[in-house]
Amino acid sequence: RPLAATSVSAFWGQRWNTAFRDLTHRFCFRPLAARMGPRWALVVGFVFSGLVHDVVISVPARGGYGGPTLFFVLQGIALFAERSRTGRAWGLGRGTRGWLFTAVTLLLPVPLLFHGPFVHEVVIPFLVFLGVADDSATA
Repeated sequence: RPLAATSVSAFWGQRWNTAFRDLTHRFCFRPLAARMGPRWALVVGFVFSGLVHDVVISVPARGGYGGPTLFFVLQGIALFAERSRTGRAWGLGRGTRGWLFTAVTLLLPVPLLFHGPFVHEVVIPFLVFLGVADDSATA
């Protein structure tokens, strides 16, 4: 139930794509945390996720490079903000404030993740192929 997340941490750690989270936790975060500490391992994990998304979103679209990586870097920054002393004092990781902070953190930068080239070069042609949109959608 991703909409029930009251923190950025809970969204990415427990409520969204847990299969990817489990893989990156096992093969990226844990080994790196042992070498460089959990904070840096978390940074590397979000950058890695961004790069993976750039490969599967931007490369097929032939554009929008860096947008998905920036999206995930912003998610990591938001997670650190929520866990900071100020973030905890403001309640960014719990309750209604946490839910609002999470919603804004996820929705505001979503055009970086699903950028114009991806929509126009991949999503719309796929919808045309499926027959749920016509060719005028690509114009």
